[in-house]
Amino acid sequence: MLALNSRQRKTLERVYAEPTRSDVTWPEVRALLEACGAAVKEGRGSRVRIELGAFMLNMHTPHPQKEMKKYMVELAREFLAKIGVGPERG
Repeated sequence: MLALNSRQRKTLERVYAEPTRSDVTWPEVRALLEACGAAVKEGRGSRVRIELGAFMLNMHTPHPQKEMKKYMVELAREFLAKIGVGPERG
């Protein structure tokens, strides 16, 4: 079981919320992913690669705002589900 702090647990719940929220910020999601053990590697421009074991997600970070687009939140949700992290599993 992961040792997520209260802020990370709230972010996890917001990422999994239906309908998909538009107020989830990249710094929150990055902190959650790193707490789950994922490596977040910065590429050129706004590109990032998120890796954990055999799982990988490539995406762009939002800019200039911090809020992620809904499709980005859904990509993060899919990645978390693949690595076995969900709101009930924490």
